Amino acid sequence: MPLLSPAVLPVLLLIGSNLFMTTAWYGHLKFPGAPMWAAVMASWTIALVEYWLAVPANRIGYGTYSAAELKTIQEVISLAVFVGFAVFVLGEKLTWNHAVGFGLIAIGAFFIFRGPLK
Repeated sequence: MPLLSPAVLPVLLLIGSNLFMTTAWYGHLKFPGAPMWAAVMASWTIALVEYWLAVPANRIGYGTYSAAELKTIQEVISLAVFVGFAVFVLGEKLTWNHAVGFGLIAIGAFFIFRGPLK
């Protein structure tokens, strides 16, 4: 089954983990009146689910991907999830500065997967 392959499953698990992590880190911003202890405890509880997805993603993916490639996949997914969250949940606008910054990160990801320069 292709979705369970060590090339695809880690990516799917990392997408899921980043959905939870972004919610844990930034979801409480929608509730500025909540006490800090409640925000921390709610975020920590949500982040626990993130770990249950991220750790298996890295265990399954390591070998198919190098550690640097896994981290790059995670960061690219993290930024994509964050952009969606910032726009659709927090109502923020993206600027050209964001686009340029994310573009530079994409160029970095390209070089991680490209292999050694010759």
